[in-house]
Amino acid sequence: MLLGPDGAGKSSVMERLGRTLPEWRLLSTDSAFVAPEHALISRLRRDLHDHLLPGLGTAYSVDFLAGVLQTAVIHLRDQVQDSDPRVPLLVDSYYYKILAKCRMAGVQDSRLYSWWRSFPQPSRVVFLDVPPETAWRRRGDGTQLNVLEHDGEDGDWAGFERYQRNLRKTLLEETRDLPVTMLPQHPDADRAAEAVREVLVA
Repeated sequence: MLLGPDGAGKSSVMERLGRTLPEWRLLSTDSAFVAPEHALISRLRRDLHDHLLPGLGTAYSVDFLAGVLQTAVIHLRDQVQDSDPRVPLLVDSYYYKILAKCRMAGVQDSRLYSWWRSFPQPSRVVFLDVPPETAWRRRGDGTQLNVLEHDGEDGDWAGFERYQRNLRKTLLEETRDLPVTMLPQHPDADRAAEAVREVLVA
């Protein structure tokens, strides 16, 4: 599993690994990795960003948010369970980041979390440990944030930094019983992808 805070570069790394590890199967809810027969996942992701998140707390509750996000969790679980065990598999965040964000948003449904935690576990976690300062720049100095990437209403630097540090802490807490390889920030996506590849094929 590939994991990291917002702006860690997971999508860029996955895209490059798709070219350098053709024998691997890569799973993500990013449209580039969603099969045509699962186009509903891409549509739900767009609607989440375009409609649900802007209305969170007014038009939609955090419990409704968890219900929509669960579609991504179950989709990834289904794909993991249906995978050929002879084919190496890399999953972008699996359920871990969604669970962490639901916890931080105030979703209290422990039964939901227990169910997700019962899913097949990754044999290894590669954590892209990018500092908030880098992630902030990658988010257009805060101009490209959504409400699940910062504390407070304004999306300023202080709220972003606080949220991202808490997200990192929560992600590591959720994966504390798994073998985690921490990778520090690399100068560019190509070198980050190469560092991840070295871990995967070691």
